[in-house]
Amino acid sequence: MKWNKAVLSLTPYQPGKSIEAVKRQYGLEKITKLASNENPFGCSAEVKKAIAAYADSFAIYPDGYATLLREAVAEHVGVNEKQLIFGNGSDENIQIISRSLLDSSKNTVMATPSFSQYRHNAILEGAEVREIPLIDGAHNLEGMLAAIDENTAVVWVCTPNNPTGVYIDEASLRQFLNQVPEDVLVVLDEAYSEYAVAEDYPKTEKWIETYKNIIVLRTFSKAYGLASLRIGYGIADEDIIQKLDPAREPFNANTMGQMAAKIALQDQVFIERCRYENRQGLEQYYTFCQEENLSYYPSQANFILIDFKIDSDEIFQYLLENGYITRSGKGLGFPTSLRITVGSKEQNSEIIAVIKEFLTLQKSLTK
Repeated sequence: MKWNKAVLSLTPYQPGKSIEAVKRQYGLEKITKLASNENPFGCSAEVKKAIAAYADSFAIYPDGYATLLREAVAEHVGVNEKQLIFGNGSDENIQIISRSLLDSSKNTVMATPSFSQYRHNAILEGAEVREIPLIDGAHNLEGMLAAIDENTAVVWVCTPNNPTGVYIDEASLRQFLNQVPEDVLVVLDEAYSEYAVAEDYPKTEKWIETYKNIIVLRTFSKAYGLASLRIGYGIADEDIIQKLDPAREPFNANTMGQMAAKIALQDQVFIERCRYENRQGLEQYYTFCQEENLSYYPSQANFILIDFKIDSDEIFQYLLENGYITRSGKGLGFPTSLRITVGSKEQNSEIIAVIKEFLTLQKSLTK
């Protein structure tokens, strides 16, 4: 086989373990999954009603233009319908951007550690990857600016950043964008923006009028609780959208996902509740970390990265065998840390209790 060398150099994305797989492997009845930053409260009840009542034919292709969803999102974020692109989750929009702008003659700049799919797609397109290490969990914006040259095509900015949860304040982000060359596309990946509560967290929806070289990525997979239906969207200047659209697969946003996302968007009371519960959950973890003298990054997302100062696979495995699926930091660039999705109040209390058991056991073994 004449394989593309880039494909052979990569490994597939490794999702968190499934609930059913862990049940079978360890013979457990109850599993709590806090690994993939899913919404522990599910989705809006209105979405469930609409899906239950759906009676149209599954043999009909989706609306390739996502007309109704497009109208709803445009109204919600306050942009023109032609300034939107929809994807099979943000993952596909990242792929579309990479396919449209990157090749072996280009380079791309990103923070590290950050969301793995930026690097993954860049390598598939044969582009040079320039990774700038985080500083205290945050993007080193000055370092990223210094890495940009005449061959840079795309700069990736994840805020709040995955896996640290650290965000970029409005003033810093504007200062950064003001210095990026106009022919370089800056991707503002805001998958967790609905969870952000910081007063200076930027509201970038309207920035496309000022910065013609940005695209803002959002998703319905996180706060809206529609991860299984795979709907993400991008907001950008109409010219950018027109040039990206040919790289988009036809009928890429499925019918059920379009319908569910449109309805979910209307239930902002649900989003407010999720945002409130998430902040309360983060406080549970902050208190725990302070009591146990553990380092962590204050998060504006729905997860927290905690440094246990040991091989993260050890605590990951202990939690797994006790019915809790988390994410080991080893594959995220933080080999002694654990990334935990913020669950319900009860779920947080339960996993914290199990972590305390592990820490007590560790202390007894070191005596």
